Amino acid sequence: MWLTGFDVPSLATMYVYKPMSGHNLMQAIARVNRVFGDKEGGLVVDYIGIANALKAAMREYTKRDRDLYGEMDVAKKAYPKFQEKLEVCNDLLHGFDWGYFKKGTPLEKSHCITEAVNFLLDPTREENKETYRKEALGLHQAQSLCSSMATAEEREDASFFEAVRVLINRLSSSSNPDSSEKEINDQINQLLKQSIISNGVINLFEDRTVNFSLFDPKFINEIGKVKEKNLAVELLKRLIKEQIIVFKRTNLVKSMKFSEIMQNIMNGYLNGLLTNEEVIQKLLEMAQDIKKANDEGEQLGLSAEEMAFYDALTKPRAIFDFYDNAELVNIAKELRDTLSKNKTIDWQKRESSRAHMRRIIKKLLKKYKYPPEEVDGALQTVMEQCELWADESI
Repeated sequence: MWLTGFDVPSLATMYVYKPMSGHNLMQAIARVNRVFGDKEGGLVVDYIGIANALKAAMREYTKRDRDLYGEMDVAKKAYPKFQEKLEVCNDLLHGFDWGYFKKGTPLEKSHCITEAVNFLLDPTREENKETYRKEALGLHQAQSLCSSMATAEEREDASFFEAVRVLINRLSSSSNPDSSEKEINDQINQLLKQSIISNGVINLFEDRTVNFSLFDPKFINEIGKVKEKNLAVELLKRLIKEQIIVFKRTNLVKSMKFSEIMQNIMNGYLNGLLTNEEVIQKLLEMAQDIKKANDEGEQLGLSAEEMAFYDALTKPRAIFDFYDNAELVNIAKELRDTLSKNKTIDWQKRESSRAHMRRIIKKLLKKYKYPPEEVDGALQTVMEQCELWADESI
């Protein structure tokens, strides 16, 4: 079954230890030739010498396939490609002197990697950064085929380029939205251990046994000390985006508010209207605003879900001209309770269920004479928050 029974697009390497020929051989090696994500091809490790059988098998297929059949000698095909990618990666770092990586101590090597990342994260080098990620990946793939042929110096250079690529990917890529909070924290912990540098490498977590908080004052203070400012911007942006993703699942109003603030800050940064120091300060202030937003529910005696309804009810500030705060808190709690008692498993599939829930919501709000005629759009926001809650809680 492993050879011919199913399609595995992510399979990268096949070790051949039994004789095969003809269509059986073609089917077997086809297990690893699927393009998949960053995977451009697969590796067949031949223990018994199937080269002649493969050539014979290829002759049985179309001319197009025969033309695509390339040079099998790794020394002639993969090794030159590996050396080419080394030169390309070096050229993309033109203007940054990374030579001390080769002779440096482990701490100096760490500095060199983060400084290279900081160099590529400069907004003026956005195109270079994306090209570098692609070319460094090609280098990594080529090295997997010819590592034993590379010199010690070439392998060391490749390790530097790969470390830079991995760190850029960790900073630039969004986390899996299905990851648990612990998994996300673990990923960020590892990133920070490599990234936060002032007088040496600072491990913020050496005396902690619990997950850190993005909004811990000590944590925020250390972020501000990062020497590589482009890297600090990228790191802060990523961490705040994680929190906005949480809001998008639970709180319509806060997710819209903080997404807009983040977009405005980054537009100013990318358009050169804000310096590195200014954008870092604005992101740190935004982190504090998010912390305050998270604390509001506790101060009002509301759960996170109830707070989301409260935010929807009070999005139009004019609402406070018609209701006192205690009444709005009660409406938020009753909305949460009413929706919990009336949610159905077919909410997302049947329009009749959605219509029924809308009627219940409107009836509850009518009891409180919400919204006042003078406040436009208030009901729509509350209905959207209710639907978000229902969609996420089923």
